[in-house]
Amino acid sequence: MSTPQERIVPTDLRNEMSRSYLEYAMSVIVGRALPDARDGLKPVHRRILYAMHELGLTADRPFRKCARVVGEVLGKYHPHGDTAVYDALVRMAQDFSMRSPLINGHGNFGSVDNDPPAAMRYTECRLQSLTSNALLQDIESETVDFIDNFDGSQQEPIVLPARIPQLLLNGSSGIAVGMATNIPPHNLGELIDGVIALIRNPEITNAQLMSYIPGPDFPTGGQILGTNGIYEAYTTGRGSVTMRGVATIETLEHRGRPDREAIIVTELPYQTNKAALIEKIADMVNERRIDGISDIRDESDRDGMRIVIELKRDAYPRVVLNNLYKQTPLQNNFGVNMLALVNGEPQLLGLKQMLEVFLDFRIETITRRTQFELRKAEERDHILQGYLIALENLDAIISLIRHAADAPIAKQELIESYGLSSNQADAILQMQLRRLTALEAEKIQQEHEALQEKIADLQDILARRERILDIIETELGQLHTTHNNPRRTIIEQAEGELTDISLIANEQVLILLTEQGYIKRMPVDTFEAQSRATRGKSGTRMKEDDVIEHFITCCTHDNVLFFSDRGVAYSVAAYQIPVGSRTARGIPVVQMLPIPRDEKITSVLAVSEFTDDDYLVMLTQGGYVKKTVLSAFSNIRANGLIAVSLEEGDQLRWVRLAKESDSILIGSRQGMTIHFQADQTQLRPLGRPTRGVRAMSLKEGDEPISMDILPAQVVAKVAQANEIESDEEAEELEFDSSNQAGPWVLVVTGGGLGKRVPVSKFRLQNRAGMGLRAIKFRKDQDHLVALRIVNEEDEMLIVTSRGIIIRQAVDAISIQSRMATGVQVQRLDGDDAIAAVALVPPAIEEEVLDAMSD
Repeated sequence: MSTPQERIVPTDLRNEMSRSYLEYAMSVIVGRALPDARDGLKPVHRRILYAMHELGLTADRPFRKCARVVGEVLGKYHPHGDTAVYDALVRMAQDFSMRSPLINGHGNFGSVDNDPPAAMRYTECRLQSLTSNALLQDIESETVDFIDNFDGSQQEPIVLPARIPQLLLNGSSGIAVGMATNIPPHNLGELIDGVIALIRNPEITNAQLMSYIPGPDFPTGGQILGTNGIYEAYTTGRGSVTMRGVATIETLEHRGRPDREAIIVTELPYQTNKAALIEKIADMVNERRIDGISDIRDESDRDGMRIVIELKRDAYPRVVLNNLYKQTPLQNNFGVNMLALVNGEPQLLGLKQMLEVFLDFRIETITRRTQFELRKAEERDHILQGYLIALENLDAIISLIRHAADAPIAKQELIESYGLSSNQADAILQMQLRRLTALEAEKIQQEHEALQEKIADLQDILARRERILDIIETELGQLHTTHNNPRRTIIEQAEGELTDISLIANEQVLILLTEQGYIKRMPVDTFEAQSRATRGKSGTRMKEDDVIEHFITCCTHDNVLFFSDRGVAYSVAAYQIPVGSRTARGIPVVQMLPIPRDEKITSVLAVSEFTDDDYLVMLTQGGYVKKTVLSAFSNIRANGLIAVSLEEGDQLRWVRLAKESDSILIGSRQGMTIHFQADQTQLRPLGRPTRGVRAMSLKEGDEPISMDILPAQVVAKVAQANEIESDEEAEELEFDSSNQAGPWVLVVTGGGLGKRVPVSKFRLQNRAGMGLRAIKFRKDQDHLVALRIVNEEDEMLIVTSRGIIIRQAVDAISIQSRMATGVQVQRLDGDDAIAAVALVPPAIEEEVLDAMSD
C-alpha cells in the first residue's frame, strides 16, 4: 500500500506549463532584469552596494579586495554565480559605462576596447562618496522596508533610500522575458534642476522639463543629432536617439614628406567598442568600401582618446568622414525604452512620470525618516523627563534605593511612588553618580528643552507637505553643489541639427568634368580676372587624349545634377565633389556616381532649391525639347532617375533651369539660333518619362550645340523685335553698338572668337522653325560652342580642350550685330579650341554668408 508522499496527482499539462512559465517570467522580470523606478537599481546592484555599506567600505576608508565583496554578496544576499556579481560590480566602477560611477575601483576594470577586467582577487574597490551620500544615507533610519534574505539568516533592503533619480542618472539596460529596458544616462545637475522644477510646478510638461533636462548625457561624450527622438522618448517612453562621435579634420606635418590631412576622433558614441571600430574601418578600407584612407592608428593614452585616420593626398576629408558616419559605429542609434518596476509591476514611463515616481518615493522616505527621528526624540525626551523628576526628588529617591532589598523592588517602588514608566525607572537605576552634579543637571534640562523644540519641528514637518518638499529641495541643492559636473554630450538643436551641409562654407566654386570622366571642384578665386585675348591659366592636368567637357560655376551648398546621354539624372551635393588644385586631374566620377561604363555625362546643372515654380528644360541631340517641373527631381535615387525618354540613337545633351514666363534660346553648330517662349502655348510641361517636341529645323549636317534661358524681364524687350522684319544687310547698316543696352547674348566660337549681341536682335519665333543666324564665321572649319545670356557686371570663365582656363569680364567683349564675326576672346595654341563657357555667379551678400555661418 502506497504512502501519501508517493501518490501521483493528475495535473493538466497545459495549465502546469502556463503557470510555471509565468512564475519564472515574473521572477526574471522582478528579481533580475528590470530596475526599480525608485532607486534605479536591479537586485544584484542593490545587494552589492548594501553589502559594501555593511562592510564599511566608504569613500574615506581603505580599498578592499573585490573577492571579499563578492563573497559577502554571495554568502548573504545573492545566491547566484560569482561571475554575475563581479561583472555587475565592475560595471558600476567603469567611468565609460556609468555617467556617475557608484563604486571606486582600484586596478584593471576593463576599457573601451572591451578588454576584460582583472580577476577579482587582484582588483580592489570601495564606495564612491556620491553613493554614500545619495543612495545609502539614512538607510538605518527605517526609511525603507527590509525583508529576509534567501535563507532567512539576514535582512536586506527592498529598495535603497535614493536622494537622486538614479535610474535616469546612470540609466539601465536589461532583457527580461517578453520585455526589455534601455534607459540612457543623464547629467546629475540637470536631473536635480528638473526635480526641483517639478516640485515648484507639479503641472510642468515634458516640453518644459526639457529646458532643464535637454537630453541624455553619455559618459563617453559625443554628440546627439536633433531633439525629436529625445522628445518622443521623454513623452512616450520610447524613441531613438542618434549618437555621433566627435571628429575633427587636421593637417599632420611629416618630416621629409608632404603634409597630409587626417580625421582625428576624440570621442565615441556610448557603448561603442573602440578596438572593434578601428578593426571595422580597416576591413572596409581593405575591401575598398571606403576610399581615401591611407592609414589608421590608435594614439589614445591616459590623457584621452585619439584615433588618427590619415587620408590620401587626393581624398576629400568631408566625404570620407560622411562615409565613416554612415557605414561604421562612429554614428549609432540608442533605442530608448524606459521600462521600470513601479510597485512591483513593469511600466513604460515618460520623463515626467519617472520624476514623479522618484519624488513620491522621496516624500515617503522623508516622512518615514521624520517619523523615526520623532520616535527617537520622544523616547529620549521621555527618559530625560524621568531624570528631571529624579533630580527634583533626589534625596528621597536615593533613600528609597538604599533601603530597597534589590533592584526589582526599587524599580517597582519608583514606579508606584513617582508615577514613572518602566523605562524611566530603569534609566534612573542605571544613572551614574556624576550625573547628579549641578552642571550635569543643567545639561539634562537643556537637552530636554532642545528635544522639545525638535519634536515640535518634526511634528510640523509631518503635518505640512510643503516642509517635506523644502527638505527635498535643500538636500538636492547640497548634492548639486557637491557632485555636479559639466555636460559631456553636445546636443545639436533641431534648428541647427548637425548635417553635412552645415559644416561647409557656402563658397563660389567651379566644377570641371573631363571627357574621360575625371571631376574636381575649385574655388572661383583660383582664377583672377584677365584681359581679353590673353592666354589664361592651366585649369587641370589631363591625359593627352582627354579634354574638358563640362564646366559650371555654383555654390558649395548647391545640389549638382548630372544628366547622362541615356536620359538618366543623378545627384550629388557640390561640397561632396573633392577639391583639386589647378593642376590636379581630379577623381573618376564613377567613384561618386553609379554610372555604367557605356553611359556618359552630357549635362551638369547646379540647383539651390527644388520648387514647383521652376522647370528643367531638356534638349536632345536629335533636336527634341521638353519641360519638366523641377520638384520631380528632388528625390533622386542612388542609382539615378529617368529624366527623358529617347528615341533610338538620340541622346540627352543640354539641361537648363527655367520659369514658365522665361524664353529659350537654342543655337546650332553652324551658327543658327531659334528663340521661343517656354509658356504653355509653345512648350507645355511633361512628365519625366516622356520624349518632348521638336525644337528647331536643322540643315543637313547641323546639330544643336548650345541652349540658354532668357529671364521673363528680358522677354518683354525681345517682343518688340517681333515687329521688325529687316533683312540682314539692312540690320548691319543700321546697327549702332553705342546704343545697344544689355542684357546681351554672348556668342563664342571654337576658334576663340566672341561677341555680345543685344537680345532684341533675336526676335521671338514659333518653336520648330529654322531660326536666325547668330554669327558669321571667319573660317569654314569654325563652329559655335556657346550661347549665354549675360549682363554688363558678369564675368565668364572660358575653358579650352587642353584645360586652359581664362576668367574675364563680359564688358571687355565688344557689342556687335548678329552678322558680325566677333573679336578674339582667348589666344589659342596650335590645334587647341574653346570647349565650354561658364558664368561666375553674382557675389553672395555678406549678411547672407553670416547668417549661414551662424
